[in-house]
Amino acid sequence: MPRVPCYSTITAYQAERNMLKTDTRQANWRRANPGKYEAHLAVQRALKAGEIDRKTCEVCGVEAVDAHHDQYEEPLMVRWLCRRHHTRLHHYGENMFPVRECR
Repeated sequence: MPRVPCYSTITAYQAERNMLKTDTRQANWRRANPGKYEAHLAVQRALKAGEIDRKTCEVCGVEAVDAHHDQYEEPLMVRWLCRRHHTRLHHYGENMFPVRECR
């Protein structure tokens, strides 16, 4: 009778394999989009240094938000959107939510 590996062994193997895929996907994206990646890092550094404050979603007011860049040339000019509205903005287009005062 063939030996079947235990569930935890299979799960650990799959988790490691998926992490490698994720790391590769992220590295490829960073190499393909250096300007976007630099803008992302600039926002992270500014948040950590207290130069900018994380606000609530400009559409619904939820506190868990992502920074959205309308223009990557100005890395600290961001719109704060919850994951739901950020995804919709990218899916349906930039004019879905009119630009308000950025920052």
